[in-house]
Amino acid sequence: MLELTFSGEVVHWRGPAPFHFVEVPPDEAEDIHAVAGAVTYGWGMIPATVTVGGTSMTTAVFPRDGGYMVPLKVALRRAEEVELGDVVTVTVTIASP
Repeated sequence: MLELTFSGEVVHWRGPAPFHFVEVPPDEAEDIHAVAGAVTYGWGMIPATVTVGGTSMTTAVFPRDGGYMVPLKVALRRAEEVELGDVVTVTVTIASP
C-alpha cells in the first residue's frame, strides 16, 4: 500500500468530470509513478482512496503532463466545505495489486 499526504490548491480543469482537482506535488508523483504499472486499470488511471478532512471517497488519480491530478468529487467538497482556490490537505491511498 502507498499512502501519501500533501497540500495543494483546488483547481478547475476542463478535463473529465468532476472538474475540481488537486495537483500531486512532484516528489509524491514520482512515488505514484513507481507503482503505476502494477495498479493502473488503463489510460494511466490509478485507483485510490482520497481523504480530505474527515471525508473519504474512492476515485482514480488522473495522469496529466507527466504528473497526476486528484479529483475531488462534489460530495467530498460539500461535506468539507471546499471551494475552488482553497488549499486542502489530501491523503491518497493506493492499494497494492
